[in-house]
Amino acid sequence: MPSETILTVAAIAALYNVVVFCIYAFDKFSARQGGWRIRESTLIGLAVAGGGFGAFLCQRLLRHKTRKPPFRLLLPTLFVLQSAFGLILLLVPEQVFAAAGHLVEMTLRL
Repeated sequence: MPSETILTVAAIAALYNVVVFCIYAFDKFSARQGGWRIRESTLIGLAVAGGGFGAFLCQRLLRHKTRKPPFRLLLPTLFVLQSAFGLILLLVPEQVFAAAGHLVEMTLRL
């Protein structure tokens, strides 16, 4: 796999995490001002869909959603899992994409 493809995937993931961080920050500032809030299910969905790093960073820096039960365990867990996956993707991209191809193939057979 060309390194340009890996860098493109990394850039897209980084940009997505910046967007997730901004959405969490918007929710934090809205909470302070009593304004319109974002549903917790939406925030969790954004984190699960690859934005665990941005969500966790916002939780730590802005102290947002630090006491809520689903967020206390979920965001650090997603941060670790998604960071590990990103590192594995950078170190052995061919194997990751080959494994993903096999999973898709198996899924389509079901």
